[in-house]
Amino acid sequence: MVQLRLPLNSRLQKGKTYISSSKGQNMKTFHIYRYDPDSEENPRLDSYELNLDECGAMVLDALIKIKNEVDTTLTFRRSCREGICGSCAMNIDGTNTLACIKPIAECKGDIKITPLPHLYVIKDLVPDLSFAYAQYASIQPWLQSDETPPPNKERLQSKEEREKIDGLWECILCFCCTTSCPSYWWNGDKYLGPATLLQSYRWIADSRDEAAGERLDNLEDPFKLYRCHTIMNCTNTCPKGLNPAKAIGSIKTKMIERIG
Repeated sequence: MVQLRLPLNSRLQKGKTYISSSKGQNMKTFHIYRYDPDSEENPRLDSYELNLDECGAMVLDALIKIKNEVDTTLTFRRSCREGICGSCAMNIDGTNTLACIKPIAECKGDIKITPLPHLYVIKDLVPDLSFAYAQYASIQPWLQSDETPPPNKERLQSKEEREKIDGLWECILCFCCTTSCPSYWWNGDKYLGPATLLQSYRWIADSRDEAAGERLDNLEDPFKLYRCHTIMNCTNTCPKGLNPAKAIGSIKTKMIERIG
């Protein structure tokens, strides 16, 4: 399969224009990135004009309506429609977010929709996340403990210990933060990126996990962790309101504490 890497602010040729059969006073135009590797054609922006009076409130509702009623060839990921699975992550009007929780009413004028930036594109709005998931797997994101689990009950935490992973466990791995990070754009083959590092700290901070030392050793590398320059794009774009930059800073603090 031929795959295309989508750079930020790439110039796209104008494609087809589609107008829904139902016209009304509340019309909205969606400019959507289209790329079909089988066609061997360059990417383009197709335009779709919809009657919002016959459409749901979210951008994902518009995409579903386009696929069901206007252009069945449009390809995108979606699942839960509740901001939980992260499947419908894409760039909407220049910001990485989830289409299922992005209100159309918040978008002024025409809406431009492209895949998450700086990833290879499989088709249309579907980016290839294989490498990002491989990076996530590299941090061994599961509880590691040599202690035998207590019989017939869970591993206990105090309220204070439990609070330390708030703002971490909620990450849904949509990779909006990672693909908004300039450091990841230029060093994505070596830098783990905000999402994976936040997930790493989720286990470092967990009182039930006994592998914090090994986890920090794994991150002791000029690129894996330290390519973060606290630009804050990751925190600004997170659709769940999390703070990956803070988590990365906490890992760096842990590194210093080990030396001290």
